[in-house]
Amino acid sequence: MPRFAEAAKRLLLTSLPLLGVVWAATSAKDLSKYRTFQLGADLATIAKQVRVSPSQAKAIQRRPALIQELVWRPQPLGPSSQAESANEVVFSFFDGELFRVAIAYDRYETEGLTADDFIESISATYGLAEIPANPANAVQGSYGDQEEIVARWQDPQYCFDLIRSSYGPTFRLVGVLKRLRAPVQAAITEAKRLDDQEAPQRDVERKADEKEIERAKLEKSRLLNKPRFRP
Repeated sequence: MPRFAEAAKRLLLTSLPLLGVVWAATSAKDLSKYRTFQLGADLATIAKQVRVSPSQAKAIQRRPALIQELVWRPQPLGPSSQAESANEVVFSFFDGELFRVAIAYDRYETEGLTADDFIESISATYGLAEIPANPANAVQGSYGDQEEIVARWQDPQYCFDLIRSSYGPTFRLVGVLKRLRAPVQAAITEAKRLDDQEAPQRDVERKADEKEIERAKLEKSRLLNKPRFRP
């Protein structure tokens, strides 16, 4: 079943405007990357960086544009290496171009850290954050928990949001390429429209397939049981 509704939910939070923010004077920082991963890079480049095949990317939807996800689970490079705070990184591609990166932090490696601790650390990379004067409007997450934006770093081209979930609580950092926000959302909306439009015909075809499967099953049983039937 197409997953555009789920994709739209994930994209919604990072598309919400932050109202009533306290604007901090931002220093010149590079917001185009997460670690060494460049927003706007192609799928082959990102796959090579995380040492997997591009074929491992999962198609979320195929029309009217191809949206794919590639999941990477960072691991420490040895027993003496620094612990890895990121539990899972999801790279999202729009027609092969990286438009979104979502980092879920390990709840055990970050246990006890406050939102201020996250903001302080992330600001060392991306500059001073925009902090909501009041808690941003929460939206429902994938598992029924409440999520809210607690800080934002942005420039005209890129945006990173620190998102806190009520479950745990846990934190995620989500970066997006702004110029692809509208095309991605439009593609998700159109995919849903097409799916809704074609749903009745797909239901007819599904029922016909089920009927044919049942007919073939009965015919197979008939051919097996008829010679053995004794009145």
